[in-house]
Amino acid sequence: MEGTSKILRRSVHTFLRNYQYFTTISASLALPFSVLFLISQAFFIPSSSSPSLLLPQLLRNHFQALFRAAGFPTSSGFFTILSLKLSETVTSSIFTLPLTTTFLLIAKSSVIRLIAQVKANPYLPYSLPPDLLSAYTPLLRTYVYGYLVILSANATTFFLLFLGFNCLEGFQLSAPEHSLSSPVVAAIVYSVIIANTFIICNLALVLSGIEKHGGSLAIIKAYLMMRGRRATALSVAVIGNFALAATEALFRYRVVAPYHASGSFSLGILLEGCYIAYLYSVLIVLDTIVTCTFLRSCQVEDLINCEDKFYCQIQILEATGGPYDNSLKNTDPLLNSES
Repeated sequence: MEGTSKILRRSVHTFLRNYQYFTTISASLALPFSVLFLISQAFFIPSSSSPSLLLPQLLRNHFQALFRAAGFPTSSGFFTILSLKLSETVTSSIFTLPLTTTFLLIAKSSVIRLIAQVKANPYLPYSLPPDLLSAYTPLLRTYVYGYLVILSANATTFFLLFLGFNCLEGFQLSAPEHSLSSPVVAAIVYSVIIANTFIICNLALVLSGIEKHGGSLAIIKAYLMMRGRRATALSVAVIGNFALAATEALFRYRVVAPYHASGSFSLGILLEGCYIAYLYSVLIVLDTIVTCTFLRSCQVEDLINCEDKFYCQIQILEATGGPYDNSLKNTDPLLNSES
């Protein structure tokens, strides 16, 4: 398996090689989603006039009540941060759902199909791929299935945490030393499960765009492809998510915070907000390229492993005088091409 640095270098090379296409067509397609998503961040900073009318605050109160009823230690910092992030994520998902299922998926489809098109013929002109819309439908199906998988992963994780905390309470292990370590263990378990789920769903999106077959089958293939490569996938995903999170923080600091301070937008703030939204779109495109490169690396490694196993079987059968050596040779496309 290729290392993280090599995957990132190949992705940057692909991005710079097709720089005009990715920064104009693909980034422009993702721009409406980026603008709406970053605007939704304004709802996550309470204003002094009406803090109780914020939808994330209402959802946060409901999550905290749910955690309290389940017996979770809501006084710990982990569940306080978790309820806040869950409320922000749910609000942002609802707010950006129309553009997520249209502009964002079309932008990802334009990146995936161009990479597949350039791989087949490097000398084609850089324009919208003719099979762009045909790849959009599998992406949409995979996104819906991935959304359900993420919900199921959250529900399963909360159920495991519920069992864990209730077992600790039942065995009277709620001493101060255990009460300090249990939220840390809960944070690790939740982070690992949700991070792997997001990576599998993101990889399934790219896989469905390449193969043009979406749905649950793409998610299963992505899960099988992740076996033995989770460390590399996690390191690549952390870098991409850190860049996106830094851009979101920059938008809050440079656009949302001045708006709440002055109560109005100036021309400079609007222009800076548009530039940050465009930068966010470029990062989305680059993250899709990195996922395509990682998927290609996994496919090449699987192909090499299959060929190695195939030739090992042929050598063993020839050495032992097995009766199936000729049939195995005939099934090898490389041997058939040589003959």
